[in-house]
Amino acid sequence: MQIDKLRGRELDQLFKAILSLRDLEECYRFFDDLCTVNEIQALAQRLEVARMLREGYTYHKIETETGASTATISRVKRCLNYGNDAYAMALDRIKEEQQQEEKEANETVTD
Repeated sequence: MQIDKLRGRELDQLFKAILSLRDLEECYRFFDDLCTVNEIQALAQRLEVARMLREGYTYHKIETETGASTATISRVKRCLNYGNDAYAMALDRIKEEQQQEEKEANETVTD
């Protein structure tokens, strides 16, 4: 892993802080303090690029919809193909959670 070069107390502290966040609102507050708006947008954009690549969108469509450069799209694609499968893991978990929320919402409506 590329990040292994950065392993240490400071990075552990950052990841532990992220793991301690309890809900979406806490994430918004923490990342608002931690990152610039551009940094947050770049992270969100990469995740969206990964989602779109997995769903078979073309580079052109991804570029148009996200504003990501072809270099960013290529880097994300390289991670999807040869990385640690972390994009897939996170996107699968998000999808599972959304499906569960929809299921619960439908059950509430039919009750």
